[in-house]
Amino acid sequence: MRIYERLRSEIKKRNLRITSQREAVLSVFVENSGQHFTPDEVYERLAQKNSYISKATIYRSVELLEEMGFLSKINFGDGLERYELKDEHGHQHHHLICTECGQVYALEEDLLDDIEKIIEKRTGFKITDHQLNFYGLCPKCQARHEEESKESQTQKSKR
Repeated sequence: MRIYERLRSEIKKRNLRITSQREAVLSVFVENSGQHFTPDEVYERLAQKNSYISKATIYRSVELLEEMGFLSKINFGDGLERYELKDEHGHQHHHLICTECGQVYALEEDLLDDIEKIIEKRTGFKITDHQLNFYGLCPKCQARHEEESKESQTQKSKR
């Protein structure tokens, strides 16, 4: 697979060793593309596959993979740093985050390309990436709120 060849090439450029642990960490993201993981969740996934790699090695590998451009670091406002696999072009998708249940939805469309070009033209700044998260209530939580509101009004009218 091409991504592993890119990993080996990038590691050689940095005069680092190509290790099965680094490849195993990357494989969690490749096999679960579009999902977001904390390093601890990567550890759990690998443990389920009987791949025993220390947490320290996983944290270092995740940081290295981010530094090399394979992963994006994401913060959904809950105090945890999560990572996801970057697409081949280095851009990432955007997210809708429910502030009630914490559900994260990926928006695959990147509607900011035109805005990036305008900003670059106006400022001379070369944009290499961006991150955009929208916070609100998902459809399930909205429906629950509406139901609770109806129940509350029904109870008030019975008084």
